[in-house]
Amino acid sequence: MLSLGDIVLLDFPYGKQGGSKVRPGLVIGFNQHNNFGDLNIAYITSELDSYGFDPAAVQISTNDFSEGTLKRDSLVRVDKVISVQSRKCRKVAAVNAKKMDEILRKATAFNVENFAAHKFNASAFVSGASVIPPSGKVLGASELKNMVDASLDGWLTTGRFNEAFEKRFAEFVGVPYALTTNSGSSANLLAFTALTSPKLGERALKPGDEVITVAAGFPTTVNPILHAGMVPVFVDVDIPTYNIDPQKIEAAVSERTRAIMIAHTLGNPFDLDAVMAVANQHNLWVIEDCCDALGSTYKGQHVGQFGHIATCSFYPAHHITMGEGGMVFTKDRKLRKIIESFRDWGRDCYCAPGCDDTCGMRFGWQLGTLPKGYDHKYTYSHLGYNLKISDMQAACALAQMDRLPDFIAIRKRNFEYLKQLLKSCEQFLILPEATPNSEPSWFGFPITLRESSGFARVDLLKYLDQYKIGTRLLFAGNLTRQPYFQGRSYRVSGDLNNTDEVMNNTLWIGVYPGLTEEMLSFVVERFEAFFGVSQ
Repeated sequence: MLSLGDIVLLDFPYGKQGGSKVRPGLVIGFNQHNNFGDLNIAYITSELDSYGFDPAAVQISTNDFSEGTLKRDSLVRVDKVISVQSRKCRKVAAVNAKKMDEILRKATAFNVENFAAHKFNASAFVSGASVIPPSGKVLGASELKNMVDASLDGWLTTGRFNEAFEKRFAEFVGVPYALTTNSGSSANLLAFTALTSPKLGERALKPGDEVITVAAGFPTTVNPILHAGMVPVFVDVDIPTYNIDPQKIEAAVSERTRAIMIAHTLGNPFDLDAVMAVANQHNLWVIEDCCDALGSTYKGQHVGQFGHIATCSFYPAHHITMGEGGMVFTKDRKLRKIIESFRDWGRDCYCAPGCDDTCGMRFGWQLGTLPKGYDHKYTYSHLGYNLKISDMQAACALAQMDRLPDFIAIRKRNFEYLKQLLKSCEQFLILPEATPNSEPSWFGFPITLRESSGFARVDLLKYLDQYKIGTRLLFAGNLTRQPYFQGRSYRVSGDLNNTDEVMNNTLWIGVYPGLTEEMLSFVVERFEAFFGVSQ
């Protein structure tokens, strides 16, 4: 009885002159209900010069056999498969399990590529009927093939793809350490909680400490501060950068201030010179929330390199995606180990999943009041969580890294296109400005209705919605006015007048790589029509 991996001789209908020719083929599947044959046989050729670079070909050599051999090195063509009756086949050899794994993965990837060509075939844009979303993902065959390849490993938790993605991401942003986690919000939680570790001694953050931030942003930039029992100190933002007002940071510092945690709003870097100057003067920790800013630079350096810890998000709306996921990255080796501990249940052990005794002292430690020799894998130094991702997620993100430079370029191009065309509406709109010395990798295009415009934001939003143009508000607007913030402890430094302006009159539209110039032109046309601007 024939098995997967057997090489057989058969009449294969692929002769150069038509008809058939006796040649070897590889059993790569079974068909119990196929009237044409019960075996799936892949074509084997020795024409390495002709097909050696074919993406659907896998080379087999002398060391790849478990039984018998072929006369010369050959190629298995997974794109040339026929159904054959087993009684018409004669076994002559068999490839080993390792090579068969490679061949079946290649065959699976070939089918996935065909599916991707069907799945991601873009439809024509129809003005007013097609949706123009404010954000979204851009996927293709490479992401699907990577995810399928990871699933075929059967490992599921963080593994080879995660290790490769962390390394690739760290190299891109220019830091030595990067750790994946299950969301950008979890990344913020890990980054902030790491600064409470007793391993930091006197510099560890404690309940009651104050942390400078802004209220015009996403809740999970601020929530870790509250979660740790500390007090957010809100500083107003600047319009049109929508970042913390650099002139107001120093005034927010008190004797209880211990850290600064703020985001690069919609990809626009905040004034890192000003923030780091205050931080250095007062010995404050700095966490950069880069969830919306992957690829943004300040004075030529990637954001995330300036503070002590930085974070990123891989939710489908962001610059790259893995579905759900995030990253915490740092230049500090000690902080890296603390972050990893909090992410991995709080354990003291730093062995990778499936590994034991990396330190060589698994049963040689004495920590806390545990008995000496207590298993290091079950010794916990922090009140931690399990916030890891799966290797399939990392596989998707690793493929996305190949696209990232193009994604960033398209975002920048779309932003500039909108900004140039929307100048026709400047008497009604405040258009965004990049922070001086920065080059943003824009997440969105923020717009604020001028008080003198004579229009209400809600009317503009409803109008755009009629034409299926997606919009978003600037996240929470003013966090202090959100229902969940009532009764919580916080401090406001100065006033939040611009924050309220953002809450009342700001929105943003999309620049993500799935948007075409045709779509953006239609968006501008609708703005001009709403304001009655002649084209």
